[in-house]
Amino acid sequence: MATFAVGDVQGCHEELQRLLQRIGFDSREDTLWFTGDLVNRGPGSLEVLRFVKGLGRRALCVLGNHDLHLLAVAAGTAALRKDDTLEAVLAAPDRNELLDWLRRLPLLHHDASLGYTLVHAGLPPQWDLDLAQTCAHDLETVLRSDHYPEFFRQMYGNEPRRWSPDLAGMDRLRFIVNCFTRLRYCDTEGNLELKAKGAPGSQAPGLLPWFEVPGRESAGLHILFGHWSTLGEIRDRNVHALDTGCVWGGRLTALRLDGDDSGGWYSVDCPVAQRPGSD
Repeated sequence: MATFAVGDVQGCHEELQRLLQRIGFDSREDTLWFTGDLVNRGPGSLEVLRFVKGLGRRALCVLGNHDLHLLAVAAGTAALRKDDTLEAVLAAPDRNELLDWLRRLPLLHHDASLGYTLVHAGLPPQWDLDLAQTCAHDLETVLRSDHYPEFFRQMYGNEPRRWSPDLAGMDRLRFIVNCFTRLRYCDTEGNLELKAKGAPGSQAPGLLPWFEVPGRESAGLHILFGHWSTLGEIRDRNVHALDTGCVWGGRLTALRLDGDDSGGWYSVDCPVAQRPGSD
């Protein structure tokens, strides 16, 4: 048995199948962790959703910003963008089953036995594991309720920028979703800067990648994340960046989390499915 973490697939079904051949994935015994953004921009979002859902307990995935965008479009609270590739999912006969499964995915997964924590984007510096799990549960409860369309109507926005235990209502939920699915940079005071999206070195003075903010409460965790295709792989610290830009013509990457090859990295090259973008 083996456990692998896989970076953002974004509808690149053929590349995912090639990567699974590369790692020798056995769906009867092995487990895949996905960093989120299963869908959008690539040509095979419907096939990816059906495949990952069909793996049952052999797959674990956290929600990404593109997954939430699909759910918001399906709920009628957001419009398709010109570079979205979600039409096949929205027109599929099994659409409702797939979207209901997607809506019930977690925002964070922590495995104490393996020693890894999985999120799509990042954690703000004020959150330790307990607080991150509490915040994830708060938002998951809303997404899995009958009131989820109301959340999607107010989900988009960059405020509030800083965590406070006094945050409540939509301010609290919007901050939580922005951390888990959009975060890249913070300032040294722990304020989110969601407009900065380029590679490190391109940001304005005073901004740091979220995992480099001094005093980060989650610094002792081994965190797996995606979302940041221009960041590249990080292998030499307690954060492991797995989005290597498959949909932009980069690579699709997997990291072995257990066994004799624990820490082993695998990847397959990918053709260009979209021109480079910011998300």
